[in-house]
Amino acid sequence: MIQAIWNGVVLAQSDHTEIVEGNHYFPPESISRDYFRDSDRHTTCPWKGVASYYDVVVDGQEVRNAAWYYPDPKPAAHNIRNHVAFYRMVQIIK
Repeated sequence: MIQAIWNGVVLAQSDHTEIVEGNHYFPPESISRDYFRDSDRHTTCPWKGVASYYDVVVDGQEVRNAAWYYPDPKPAAHNIRNHVAFYRMVQIIK
């Protein structure tokens, strides 16, 4: 089981993640939605497309734009559609 943990809370867990550029992308059904809030941030990757972001909030502590996903990725990144990846402050345990 692969887990994403921040502030002592499991944000996501799955038996399978997609690894792209060293980041674990968790399937959308594997994240604990109670800890995620939509962000207005968007960035563009030349080969993956436009990324959307989540703020992560645990026990009143917030990390803005701590997670991202590609709702409509380019064809080369179709395997990570809506999968969620995290910045380094979130610990990935395998």
